[in-house]
Amino acid sequence: MIPRYSRDEMAAIFSERAKFSRWLEIEILAVEARVRLDEVPVDDLTAIKERAAFDPARIAEIEAVRQHDVVAFVENVRENVGGAGRHIHFGLTSSDVLDTATAVALRDAGDLLVEGIGRLTQSVKSLALDHRDTLMAGRTHGVHAEPTTFGVKLAGWSFELARDRDRLRGARDQVAVGKLSGAVGTYSQLSPEVESYVCDRLGLGIDEAATQVVSRDRHAQFLASVAVTGATLERIAQELRHLQRTEVGEVLEPFAEGQKGSSAMPHKRNPIVSERICGLARLLRGYAQTGFENVALWHERDISHSSVERITLPDSCILLDYMLDRMRWVIEGLVVNVDRMQENLDASYGLVHSQSVLTKLLSKSGLQREEAYELVQRNAMMAWDERRPLIELLKSDREVIEHLEVHEIDECFDVSRYLANTDVIFERLEAL
Repeated sequence: MIPRYSRDEMAAIFSERAKFSRWLEIEILAVEARVRLDEVPVDDLTAIKERAAFDPARIAEIEAVRQHDVVAFVENVRENVGGAGRHIHFGLTSSDVLDTATAVALRDAGDLLVEGIGRLTQSVKSLALDHRDTLMAGRTHGVHAEPTTFGVKLAGWSFELARDRDRLRGARDQVAVGKLSGAVGTYSQLSPEVESYVCDRLGLGIDEAATQVVSRDRHAQFLASVAVTGATLERIAQELRHLQRTEVGEVLEPFAEGQKGSSAMPHKRNPIVSERICGLARLLRGYAQTGFENVALWHERDISHSSVERITLPDSCILLDYMLDRMRWVIEGLVVNVDRMQENLDASYGLVHSQSVLTKLLSKSGLQREEAYELVQRNAMMAWDERRPLIELLKSDREVIEHLEVHEIDECFDVSRYLANTDVIFERLEAL
C-alpha cells in the first residue's frame, strides 16, 4: 500500500524484512523440533542459531536466477550457516513456511484492527451519549420522516462497529493457523510433532487437514470481515457527507488550522476524509472478492492465489487500519450544529408529526385506517403546497375537529414523545 494510506505500526508487519524474519523463525523452530526428536544434533542447531541471517538484496539477486522467493531465501540463509544449513527447510515445502508466516502476520494485523475498531466504537459511543436528546429530522428516502436524535443515529453505528469487532476477532482466530505437513499435507517427510511444536511456539492453531496450503476459506472470511467493517465506515462517512451539505449543515468534519478546501474557492470546507473513506471501502470489497476466488484451487494446490494475496492481504489490513484511524479523527473532532438540526426539523411545517396525528385519530375516533390516513394526508399535502404549518391546517379542518380536541392535536406535536422510549437504546449502549 502506498505510504499515503499507511500507518507505521501496521505497515511494519508487512515489510519485506519482517516477512523474512518470520520465515527464518519458522525454519529454526522446525530444526528445534527435530532436535527434540533426536533427528538433528544439538551442535548443528547452535550453529544455525548463531549464524542464520538473511540479506534482502542477496535474496533478490538469487531470486532473479531461481525465480522462486523461498528457494532464494533458503539459499541465502544456508550461505551464512555453512554445513549445518543442510537442516534448513528439511522436509518442508514452500507453503509450509509461507502460509504459517502469513498466519502470524494476519494474526498480529488482526489484533491491531480489533483494537482500532474498539477505540472507534468508544468514540462513537461517547458522542452518542452526549447527544442522546439532540433532536433532528429522521430521514427515509432522503425525505423527512419522523424526529429522531443524533444520539440514536450514533448508537446504531456503535452497535454495528461492535459487531464488526466480533466478526473480525472471529476471522482473526480462523486465519491464525499454520501447517508444516509437507507437499500434499500427508506428513510424508516430517512428523506431525514438528508442526505441533512450531505452531505452538508461534501461538498458532493447526489446519486440521491442510493440502499443500492452508485452506483459503479462512483467508476469504478474514477479507470479508475486513470488507464488512469497511462498509460500516462507508455507511458512517456517507451519512456525515450528507449532513455536511450546504443545504443541510448539521455537522462539519474537523478542519485543521491552515487547511484549504479548494485550490480555487477559498470558502470551501469539504468532507474530504469521509469521501476518502467511502472510496477506500470500494477497494476492500474488491479485495474480499479475490478472497472468494482464491478458495477453489486445483487439486492440492496451484499458485493462482499467491500473486493475489501478496497485494490483497497486506493492503486490506493497512487500508482498514488507516480508515479506522481517520474515522476516529473525524468523530472526535466532529462539529455538531444542534441549532441547525432544530431548524431543519422545523422546516417541513410539522409534517414529521403526521403519524402521531394518524395514530391519535385511530385511537380516539371510530374512523377506519384508510379514512384517517386520507384525512391526515390531505392536510399534509396542503402544508407542502401552501407552506403552512400542519398543526394550523388540522385545527382549521372541521372534519379533524369532529374527532380530536385541540389539546389532543397539540399533544401530537409535542417532541418529547419521541424521546420517551429511547432510554432503552441508551441503556443497551451503556452496557456495550
